[in-house]
Amino acid sequence: MNKSKAIETVIHGIFLILGLITVAGVLLISVYLIISGIPAIKEIGLREFLFGETWQSTGENPSFGILPFILTSVYGTAGAVVLGAPTGFFTAVFLAKIAPPKLRKAVEAAVNLLAGIPSVVYGLAGMLVLVPAIRTVFNVPDGASLLAAIIVLAVMVLPSIIKVSLTALDAVPKEYEEASLALGATPIETYFKVSVPAAKSGITAAVVLGVGRAIGEAMAVMMVSGNVANMPSLFGSVRFLTTAVASEMSYSSGLQRQALFSIALVLFLFIMLINAALNFFVKRSKEK
Repeated sequence: MNKSKAIETVIHGIFLILGLITVAGVLLISVYLIISGIPAIKEIGLREFLFGETWQSTGENPSFGILPFILTSVYGTAGAVVLGAPTGFFTAVFLAKIAPPKLRKAVEAAVNLLAGIPSVVYGLAGMLVLVPAIRTVFNVPDGASLLAAIIVLAVMVLPSIIKVSLTALDAVPKEYEEASLALGATPIETYFKVSVPAAKSGITAAVVLGVGRAIGEAMAVMMVSGNVANMPSLFGSVRFLTTAVASEMSYSSGLQRQALFSIALVLFLFIMLINAALNFFVKRSKEK
């Protein structure tokens, strides 16, 4: 008895240490970004930095306005979630409740393959297939655009949304569905009015992961969006917050480098706000 209790105490201590390491890592990243990003914001000015519409970091008179990057990231992430979240959700419901076992196994294997594909491969496929298709279909000068980035991101968020939603739906007790069917509900009514609400927290977590994947992606969107610091338009070349940092960090110095760290700080705060907002709405819906 004492031996098992000692083992349990040791395991509890290990889990506690691992949890503290995770928290410490997040805190260190936060402190580093704040220390590195605040000086540029002070020198440029918060209003000019956040709401300026021109980014010319290497010009004779440099300008560091990141409003185009912020709006592009917002529109791109929102578009990817609008396209990817319903597709991933309905796919997860189909696999969990309707699909035959062999079909589910095959689709799950395909989803796992999508999750394992490097982002640069998505970007390459987008450059070779999607960008020319947009240029041809919509008759625009260049298919590298916000639309191309949205479509690529929508495909990239699918694995996260499908896998987490599927796990949440599988965890719903079978008794819930059996009771609903016994009361006369149809299978479809049972799936969407009983199983889905019971798995709501897991499905919300899936959407949060999808949002994080979409807003944090750099390489793939850099390859298909044109990577030009324009105000966002659906068929225009644009630059995201992530691609702004990735494209200039290798040769940056001085105020330009500090401004890139400020962009990373804005991106970090943006992701934290999205997660906090989603968690707030989930808790609020639970209380109701």
